[in-house]
Amino acid sequence: MKHVSFLLPSLVVFLLPGFALAGPSLHIDLGGAEGSPVEISSAMKMAVVFTIVSLAPALVLTSTCFVRFIVVLSVLRNALGVQSMPPTQVLTGLALFLTVAVMAPVGEKVYAEGLGPYLEGQMTAGEAFNRAKEPLQRFMLRQTRETDLRLFYDISQAPQPTGPEDVKLHLLLPSFVISELRTAFEMGFMLFLPFLLLDIITASVTMAMGMVMVPPALISLPLKIMLFVVADGWNLLVGSLVRSVA
Repeated sequence: MKHVSFLLPSLVVFLLPGFALAGPSLHIDLGGAEGSPVEISSAMKMAVVFTIVSLAPALVLTSTCFVRFIVVLSVLRNALGVQSMPPTQVLTGLALFLTVAVMAPVGEKVYAEGLGPYLEGQMTAGEAFNRAKEPLQRFMLRQTRETDLRLFYDISQAPQPTGPEDVKLHLLLPSFVISELRTAFEMGFMLFLPFLLLDIITASVTMAMGMVMVPPALISLPLKIMLFVVADGWNLLVGSLVRSVA
């Protein structure tokens, strides 16, 4: 886990090649003569830095399994019928740290194969990009459905890739996201069913007993919470989420 802290900068360099942060100064090669990079103003350098920082969270969240985790946890909260418990901040934090735990091996490979040598001056930005993108690209391809990837290739009218190494990153990212959403909704549906069944049974019993003035949700809520706790639901859910990504 010692390289987990490098996951965010690794993905930034991976997705935005051509930029180099070295020490206190920022140098950007705009295609000048060899050995003479074009100098830009300090204001432009700061604009580039702020752009990278602002895009980094979105890039990380859409290229990892965070989407799957947060959607399933949100469906669980709705299935239980507790709209504000656990709080959104708790679910987001749990999903984020689960993502860090799952993506740690990928982040370490990105750092070891691309970002680390690049920061040490052992390879150029282009070489670091090509080396660093491979671990994350392999991860995303494992979780992406072929039909989703084909959809975006058809939309962009790009030639079909001949192998995994030829898949274009800007088409793989949206394909990966919609595949993650589909998987998350499938898991959420299976998670919702037992709680829905308990709601139906509770409503039928209360109507048969003539308790029309008592909302069925008021009775089913503690039963659903008790069922989830007795079944060790958090352990089962987190284990299923992590195993679904492996």
